[in-house]
Amino acid sequence: MTHYRGYTLIELIVSVGLFSLVMLMASGAYLMMISSNRNAQGITTGIDNLSFALETMTRNIRTGTDYSCNLSGDCLNGASSFSFTNAKGIAVTYDLLGTMIQETTGGESSMLTDSSVNISSLMFYVFGTDPTDEEQSRVTMVISGTVSVERGRTESFTIETGATMRGSDI
Repeated sequence: MTHYRGYTLIELIVSVGLFSLVMLMASGAYLMMISSNRNAQGITTGIDNLSFALETMTRNIRTGTDYSCNLSGDCLNGASSFSFTNAKGIAVTYDLLGTMIQETTGGESSMLTDSSVNISSLMFYVFGTDPTDEEQSRVTMVISGTVSVERGRTESFTIETGATMRGSDI
């Protein structure tokens, strides 16, 4: 009498079912990791673009002179437009055009942010522009908006930064 060693049909069905369940859970976790990575990359791209725009603006403002907010010097209550003369003696203006930050230098305009960043509010607070006030000129920028994460999803942000004129105007 020969005894055959092997697996029964029931044992094979149970093992294939368990294997399928484990693989289904593992692939679900993998897909969630991919989605999270896409979200993080979308946020990072938008924030990197915004950081570059802010760094460009603050560097130019620090080395500039003749600050004015809506063409009126100081603006303690904030304004949506800011102008100054850059280090090369060229007039520069920053303002909000739609949902992007616009830089106008010597009459030529360019966008500092791209479509992944939607700016909803851009406010400039300017202090110390009058040479007789014994204050160093400084600018505070407050920017609010959203960053596109993925298909229709956004993350909101509010950033505040400042720049002080390097040269003395006192």
